[in-house]
Amino acid sequence: MSYVDGFVLAVPKANLEAYRIVAANAAAVWKEHGALAVVEAVGDDVPYGELTSFPRAVQAKEDEVVVFSWIVHASREARDVTNAKVMEDPRITCTMETMPFDGKRMIFGGFTAIVEV
Repeated sequence: MSYVDGFVLAVPKANLEAYRIVAANAAAVWKEHGALAVVEAVGDDVPYGELTSFPRAVQAKEDEVVVFSWIVHASREARDVTNAKVMEDPRITCTMETMPFDGKRMIFGGFTAIVEV
């Protein structure tokens, strides 16, 4: 079964193109170092829930859009190797201060697949 790193974040609408460029460049680096797939998806039908929701989870503001993304790896071990290589790659230049979104509100984690079809 594969291993997935998942991310949910809020990107200011004004920064969406800058985010897309950063994400596309990062995706190429992750793929080069072993990721099987990288997906960046912008919220299109993401309602603000009464108790929980994607927008609530990342404290999305009126001028922000929710982005849901994931990176697929062959295994947890493969992910750890890939991520170590990516973190050493000089093409990854974004920092918490230079990202086109508030990284403090990003949700992320690693997940072991239990169903794959």
